[in-house]
Formats: sequence, C-alpha cells, structure tokens
Amino acid sequence: MRFVHRTAPLTVLLSSFALTGCLGSDDGGSIAAETGQLNFNGFSGLDFRTASQSGTTNLDGQFRYYPGETLSFQVGDLVLADGVPARPHVTLLEFFPDIRSALQTPTVDTEGLRTHTRTELNLLDNGALMNMTRLLMSLDWTQGVPEDEGIEIRQRVIDQLNAALPLIDGTIDFNVPTTEFTATGTTPSPANQLLARICFHPEGDELCEPPPTPEQIQNAPERPENEEDWDPDVEYRQDLQAKRDRILEAIRTLDEIDNEDARTYLRRELKDITTTVSNGYYLDEDVANHPASDTEIKSVRVQRIGGDTALAEIEAISTRPEDVTIHAWSWQSAELDYFVSGDSGGESELVMSFRPENTYRWVRKSLRVIIR
Repeated sequence: MRFVHRTAPLTVLLSSFALTGCLGSDDGGSIAAETGQLNFNGFSGLDFRTASQSGTTNLDGQFRYYPGETLSFQVGDLVLADGVPARPHVTLLEFFPDIRSALQTPTVDTEGLRTHTRTELNLLDNGALMNMTRLLMSLDWTQGVPEDEGIEIRQRVIDQLNAALPLIDGTIDFNVPTTEFTATGTTPSPANQLLARICFHPEGDELCEPPPTPEQIQNAPERPENEEDWDPDVEYRQDLQAKRDRILEAIRTLDEIDNEDARTYLRRELKDITTTVSNGYYLDEDVANHPASDTEIKSVRVQRIGGDTALAEIEAISTRPEDVTIHAWSWQSAELDYFVSGDSGGESELVMSFRPENTYRWVRKSLRVIIR
C-alpha cells in the first residue's frame, strides 16, 4: 500500500472529525459502540473512522467501533492506514496488510507450543513499519516516548503538518527504502522536509522563527570588544549566528530516532498488550493434588474475567507425561482433560496455550499437578 497525503478530498472528512469531539460519534442506534485502544501506553491525535464511528484518539489511544467494522487512521491530512480490523487492541503492525496477514501465522517455541510473540518480533524489521513508526515518534510533542508513556501528537503539530504537506517536494511513501525515507542533506526526503516545517515549541517561541540568513548575519555589525559599548537594541553578527544555530538545532530529523529506537518502542507496546490479554484469563485451579491410585480423567477449564470464555484454538503439553498424561482438550468447552499415570511423589506441569476469539494472540496458563 502506498500512503500519501491528500488535501481537497479530505475537507469534508476532517470537518466531521472536528465536530465529533475526542472519541467521536455513536451512530449505531441503541446499542453502545465498543471502545478499542491503539497501542498500550497511549497514542493521541490520530483521526479514526469506521462505517459508523469517527473521532480522534485521546491520550489513551482510544477509538470507538462496532464488531466487524474496519478502521482508517490518519494524522491531520496524512493518511496512514485503512481496512484495519477494529478490535480491543490495535498496533501499528496492523496498519500494513502484509504484516496483518503474517500475524495470523504463529510460530512454535521450544516447548512445542504455538506463540504469536516470535512472529511479532520477526516482523519488526519491516521497512515500511520502521519508516512510519519513526515518523510518528518524531511527531510526538516530547519526542522521547519514555517507558510507560505514549505518543502525543498535539493539535499545534497537526495544524503545522497540514500547512506543510502541500509545500513539500514529493509524497510521503512509507514503502520506499529506509535510506530514501530518512534522507537528509541538500535533498532531504519528503518526511524530513515535513519535520523541518514543524516547530515543537509554543507559538511565539524564538525557535519557531525563520533562522537569520547567512546574508543577514554577514551584513550585521560585529559586537564591540568592550561590553560597555554594546547597544541593547542592535543584533550583532555573533547574536544572529547564535540565534541561527539554536533554530537549526531545534529542527527535528528522522535521524534522531533510529530503527532500534522504533523497535524498542514497538516491542514494549506489544509486550504490554500481551500481558493485558493474558491477565484477562485464568484456570479454575492453579494446583491439583491427586492420589496415585486415582486414575480417573480430570478436567481443568479456562475462565475469562468478567465475561464468557470464547476460544478459537487450544493446545497443551505435560512437562512430565510419565507422571501426568493429557487425555484431550477442546476449544469449544475451553477444557483440558488429563489423568494421573505416575507414582506417588511425582508431579507435572500442564501448560495450556490458547487463542481467544478475535485476536491472533496466544495466551499461556499452567496447572501444577502433584501426585500424593
């Protein structure tokens, strides 16, 4: 997919965004829309739209949707993604159709169980993902995106971005090679041209002014050697040069956030979402004790906090099958059946890996079985 900025065709769309407030409108009738979240630690300032909802993500990165809808995202007039399945948790990886498709194929870990985490990590080297993430991190007001904090794209930044887009040479295409996307020097990339036209300081700050030109600096008078001869109403050559240096140093470029910074940020967000999804499920018992003589089939069930358990897939292993043997499992009933097969004093851990409905993420829970 090629991501470009649009101007005139988005006028009506952006007007509707502005009218809907933060999380936006609810046009679905009497049934309340659900609330999803972009990334984990917050992502504000992105306009979103579904078939029934529109608005702007708040500081928590929240958006509204009805199950089965898809999302489009943009920052100001810059289109980022469309056709993104609306779910409780969405990340930047799902902005790209090829990555979104690859996420559906889990990898197998050393225990022989399926997991999504390795798949996610393997996809973080995608060039388009790196380009988009670096630009969005650069648009963050504080830019650093420290741990446990999200991205905040303020309206002041969006206003400047919209004014700058028609003035840059070329279009912002996330699919070009990273070296081309992040080019600086005499022929900066469209993304760096865009950043150069945005001031990340309050309106009226000196750093938002055009820098003095070399000609202005050359034509300015030299500062007198004696401080007592300085005129407070005169901008000397040294003053103008220092001012130019400060303004130019305040201009952001994509070089300030490299691919490893972007991967670190994405890994953190993905890990936090996985933890949140996992924390929503538990087994109806953590430890089971059975006498060696009791070889009847036992069951352990997956439970969901605050809702019905709805699984799409499930699998399990016994770490010591000579002591405890798995008989069967069922995603429909969210249950694992097992029986004691060892002697007194033995034990095993039954590790269950399951995928809830409406997510590619796998959750892992374990039951410790002790043989008396």
